[in-house]
Amino acid sequence: MTRRVLVLNGPNLGRLGSREPDVYGSTSYAGLVEACRTLGKELGFDADVRETNDEGELIRWLHEAADGSIPVVINPGAFTHYSYGMRDAAAQRTAPLIEVHISNPYAREEFRHTSVIAPVATGTVAGFGIGSYRLALRALADELTD
Repeated sequence: MTRRVLVLNGPNLGRLGSREPDVYGSTSYAGLVEACRTLGKELGFDADVRETNDEGELIRWLHEAADGSIPVVINPGAFTHYSYGMRDAAAQRTAPLIEVHISNPYAREEFRHTSVIAPVATGTVAGFGIGSYRLALRALADELTD
């Protein structure tokens, strides 16, 4: 049986490949989607990969996940650092939720060192480029089989 997983992406992640490639790598957003779907299938997941620049839409998706007990991998982008609405939505989770970052926020500007999502997440994976998503999906598979 295939389990549905939401892979949620916040602001500016749709610009992967062209946005600061020295920080975020050269993989395009389409490449990220394909990588998540391919590994998801290998792990028995139907990875529903989404991206938005709208905080309200991300919050609605987190509500959808909570209501359906759907596991989540989320890269909140800049919302990581200040969106208490998103934090409150993530806190309502009814399945594992893993926070992901392509870069290592602690190796960057000081304002990026605080995550309001991390305290309510199952765990956080950061600093491994697009590989952070692969690590998060594998961690999710482990969480769901334990």
